[in-house]
Amino acid sequence: MKFFAISDNIDTITGLRLSGIKGVVAHEREEVLAVLDELLEDNEMGIILMTELLAEKIPEELKVIRLDSTKPIITVIPDRHGERRKPDYITNYIKESIGLKI
Repeated sequence: MKFFAISDNIDTITGLRLSGIKGVVAHEREEVLAVLDELLEDNEMGIILMTELLAEKIPEELKVIRLDSTKPIITVIPDRHGERRKPDYITNYIKESIGLKI
């Protein structure tokens, strides 16, 4: 299983490369989608790490990929500036997904 990272800044990629994870820097929506298309064709790709800023640029595409169980796992991570999401984002995500209030 392979890991890969897509980041909007070189600092995050450098840190991940030090831990053995390959990755690229992308800034525009089209760049991110092009990299994702290439990664989704790799049958050995297991986990894709993506910074929050880039994930915000392709929300619908991420939703489609996540709903398809044959694709790799895409995990959104904070960048060097810290987390951009609300503190209760997991609770809200569950609430939206299954319709239950926790």
